[in-house]
Amino acid sequence: MADWGPVLVAVVLFVLLTPGLLFQLPGHNKVVEFGNMHTSGASIVVHAVIYFAVLTIFLIAIGVHVYAG
Repeated sequence: MADWGPVLVAVVLFVLLTPGLLFQLPGHNKVVEFGNMHTSGASIVVHAVIYFAVLTIFLIAIGVHVYAG
């Protein structure tokens, strides 16, 4: 039986934390911009750190598991 929990969590977080899709931190004109579909180098780094932190919390601290089979 395969554990699909880490794969599912990683894909969902990757889509939701894409810079500019839901929000961009830091934005071009403001600290946080919502739904502007733009990105910058700084926002890529900030979103990567947030992605790593939230993914680590979900996989190690909470221990999300989804078994298919």
